Amino acid sequence: MSKNRMLGVVLALLGVVLFSAKAVMVKMAYRLEIDALSLLLLRMLFALPVYLLIALIKKPKQGQPISLRIYLWIIGLGIVGYYLASLFDFLGLQYIKASLERIILFVYPTIVVLIFWLLFKHKITRRQLLAMLLTYFGIVLAFSLELSLQGADALLGAGLVFLSAITYASYIAGSGWLIPKIGASVFTSYAMIISCLCVILHYAIVGNFDLMNYSTEVYLLGLAMAILSTVIPSYLVSWSIKIIGAPSFAIVASFGPISTILMASYFLGESIHALQWLGTVLVLIGVFFVSRKD
Repeated sequence: MSKNRMLGVVLALLGVVLFSAKAVMVKMAYRLEIDALSLLLLRMLFALPVYLLIALIKKPKQGQPISLRIYLWIIGLGIVGYYLASLFDFLGLQYIKASLERIILFVYPTIVVLIFWLLFKHKITRRQLLAMLLTYFGIVLAFSLELSLQGADALLGAGLVFLSAITYASYIAGSGWLIPKIGASVFTSYAMIISCLCVILHYAIVGNFDLMNYSTEVYLLGLAMAILSTVIPSYLVSWSIKIIGAPSFAIVASFGPISTILMASYFLGESIHALQWLGTVLVLIGVFFVSRKD
């Protein structure tokens, strides 16, 4: 493996672990009695200045002006990707464990394949189809025990997280052709600024406007989510994809659910049943074969 590719793998692993920590921090914050929208707003408010600064410093690739069409795509992907995906994810985490959230969210590569099939007529190979069936069977296994324990709440939480996976997959599918045009850092900064503004607008319309009355721990968790699980990994992932490509990144990202399960066990005391471990393994195998190049 070349040094450049090794760097891409290391960046991918670091980005995946930091992203995975977000679910654990969200669950820790919920124990301190904060609602999902207020917590999401804290995350975006702490992250927004960093994205604004980088957007001012970094210029589009080759210094070319960005067309109106590309700006509209960035706005659309910013809304669909990190605004809706984060909103659905934070809402879903109110009802299900962090470890289960990461397993469900990790099916997004299979959804990307389906999006390309539906919109761009990309053929789904027999191997990809079997891998997707295996992935969703793994989800059913991992989720079945939780459903029997929590009932409707688990179903609602899983449904919201699955919506998060769909919106994030749409973001990934749509951003593939934009990053080469304007650069990974510029695209990430612009899209995340749009997402932050959407969350602020959402809170301005329906929020409780009680943002200054939480404990110090809530603000520290919001800051940690913003920097450690949003800003830093968003750039690490973009740079990694630029170096090793999206399919290879998706394979490396298989470590995400495992890291979340380990962190949730250590920090939250969450336990995972043998059936859920089996489901996790099936999901990882399925995503590996969906993402693997022919």
